[in-house]
Amino acid sequence: MSTWQDLVTASLIGTERAAVPPVRIPGLPAADNPAAGDQGTAKFASNQAPDQASVRLDPAGVLLDQAALLTAARRAGRPAGHAKPLPAAEPDRRPLLSPAAADRLAWMLRGEHPDLLTEWLAAAVERGLRVPAQLLPGLLDRARRISPADPELRRLAAAAGGPRARWLAGLNADWRFVAADTPAGDDAWRLGDTGQRRAYLTALRAADPGVARDLITASWEAAGGAERTMFLSVLAAGPALGAADEPLLEAALGDRADEVRSWAAYLLASLPGSVLGRRMAGRGLRGLRLEAGPRGPRLIASPPAECDASMRRDGIAPGPAAGRSQLADRTRLMLEVVARTPLRTWTDAFALGPAAIVAIPSGDWAPVLFVGWSRAAIAQRNQDWVAALISQALTGRPPAMPAENGALNQLARRADPAFGGPDGLAGPDPGAPLAVQAALRVLRFRYEMLKELDVDDSRG
Repeated sequence: MSTWQDLVTASLIGTERAAVPPVRIPGLPAADNPAAGDQGTAKFASNQAPDQASVRLDPAGVLLDQAALLTAARRAGRPAGHAKPLPAAEPDRRPLLSPAAADRLAWMLRGEHPDLLTEWLAAAVERGLRVPAQLLPGLLDRARRISPADPELRRLAAAAGGPRARWLAGLNADWRFVAADTPAGDDAWRLGDTGQRRAYLTALRAADPGVARDLITASWEAAGGAERTMFLSVLAAGPALGAADEPLLEAALGDRADEVRSWAAYLLASLPGSVLGRRMAGRGLRGLRLEAGPRGPRLIASPPAECDASMRRDGIAPGPAAGRSQLADRTRLMLEVVARTPLRTWTDAFALGPAAIVAIPSGDWAPVLFVGWSRAAIAQRNQDWVAALISQALTGRPPAMPAENGALNQLARRADPAFGGPDGLAGPDPGAPLAVQAALRVLRFRYEMLKELDVDDSRG
C-alpha cells in the first residue's frame, strides 16, 4: 500500500516520469479510494467538479488531490479501536519521601543544583526511600540525558525509581536503561555492555572489595585502555582503598595509556602509606618549607626544576614544549606535587593542624597551595583539610584566581554535609566574592537536602 512518502517521491521525480501512486485515504469507502485499483482511481477522478473536466486525467492534479485528502485524513481523528489494559506496576513497599524532600528533588530536576542529583539519589537509595510517581518521568529523562558525564546517575535513578521506574521503562524505549541498570547476575559481566559491566563491578565492590579486585586483576590483560580506566574509576568511587589494592595500582603506573596511568597515580596518592605517597612526600618537603621571620612564620616554595622520568611515572605529565614560560611550567609542577602529597606530610613536618597551616602567608604561591591542597583533600577524603580550606576562603584570604574558585566549588560539594549547618559556618562578609557566596549556598543546600531525607514520612 502506498504512503505519504510515495506521494512525496512522485512529486520530486515528476509525474511525467513516474506514475502517480494510488494512496489509501483513511475514511473513504473502498470503492471510492484511489488505492482500490484502476476502478477506484477512475471513480476518484470522475468525482471532480464538472468545471475540472479538462484536468481530470492530469496526473499532477490527481497527485495534488490525493495529497490534500491525505493531509486532511492525517490531521483528523479516528474511531477508537480495542485496547488492552496495561499491566499494573509491581507494588513498591518502601516509605515515601517527605514532602520537603520531594519538593527539593523537583527543584533539582528543574535546574537548581542539578550536579547534586547523584548525591541526593545515593542518599535516598541508602535510606530505602521511594520517589513520588509524578517525579519519575522527569528523573528518568534527566538520567537519560546527562548520564554520560555521570555514570552512576542511571544506576541510582533506576534504584530510586524501583518497580514503578521499570514499569515506565516498558512504555518508553528512551528509558530502557532502567532494565539494563537493574542488578544482574554473573552474565552481566561476561555478556553485558560497558554500562552493565560497570554496574556489576560497582555492586560487587560494594559487597566484597577483595573479590572485585581479583576480578579486575584477572581481566586486566584482556581489557582495552577504556575498560581499564573504567576499572580504576570504579575503585575511586569507593569503598576506601586498602593496602591490598596497591600492587594492582602500582603496576598500572606502567600502563601504556595516559589516562590509566593518571587514574592509578590519583588513587595511589589517596592511599595511606603507599610507596607513591612516600615518594611524593619527599618531593613535597623539598619543594615547600616553613621558615620563621620577624613578622611570623612563612611558607617558602622551591618548585621542581623539571619533570623527570620518575615524576612522569608517578602521574605528573610534562607541560607543553612551546608557548609557556619556564616559571609557568615550574608553577604547574609545584601544584601537581602538592596535590599528590599525603596531607599528613605537612601536619607532621610543621607540627601544626590544617587550619593553622592554610592560614600561614605564602606570598604569590598562595593560590597554587590552595588549589593543590584542595585537590589533595578531595582525593584523600580528609574532612579536616576540607573544612580548613573552606573556612580560610570564607573568613581569611578570599580566592582570587579562577582555579581557586573552581577548587572552592569542588570543596563545597565534598564537605561533610553537617559543615553546612547553621552552627558549622562563620561569615562571609556581606561583600564577599561571588564564588565564596556561591560555595556557601551549596553548603547550605546540601545540609538541608540531606536533612529532609531523614524526615520520616510514611504516607502513600
